Amino acid sequence: MADIARLTQVIEPEVNALGFDLVRVRIFGKSEVGDDELALQVMAENPKTGQLVLDDCVKISHRISDRMDALEEAGEELIGGAYRLEVSSPGIDRPLTRTKDYADWAGHEARINLAEPVAGNRKALQGDLIGIEGDPGSEMVTLEDRKSGRVSFPLTDIHSARLVLTDKLIAATRPLDTSGADEIFEEQED
Repeated sequence: MADIARLTQVIEPEVNALGFDLVRVRIFGKSEVGDDELALQVMAENPKTGQLVLDDCVKISHRISDRMDALEEAGEELIGGAYRLEVSSPGIDRPLTRTKDYADWAGHEARINLAEPVAGNRKALQGDLIGIEGDPGSEMVTLEDRKSGRVSFPLTDIHSARLVLTDKLIAATRPLDTSGADEIFEEQED
């Protein structure tokens, strides 16, 4: 399997150079995507809107492909074998992958899976995200869990986390950029 840390090291500067923030880099195995190749998923967002439009995805995809091709031509194999590059927005029920996500989305419902259990041997938590505190490297996340009440745990213990789609989240999310939607609709009618 590919080295995610190295892929992130290659991909993040390319995403940032276009004015976007990298949210997540992930490899999906062949069985997870149901075909004969791996999928390299890159999630990014416009820091001003928290989203990407199709043209943004295309720009990021071309830039990442060009950089990875150049490294492979220079002899560095980043991903062994065939793979498909998928660039997307994190969506409304986004994964929480960065320290800032836990502050930015405080007050919203989240589903968090931990590597180490808390609150009576629980690894799966769901409830309102209270926030994050502490110095870099020793941050503590606090969640008002539905079953256990208020629990805090190290950021480093989080295996995966994502927002839960709620009416409150929908109301707090900026509307999608619909510029160009009329043109797309007209093309589909032909």
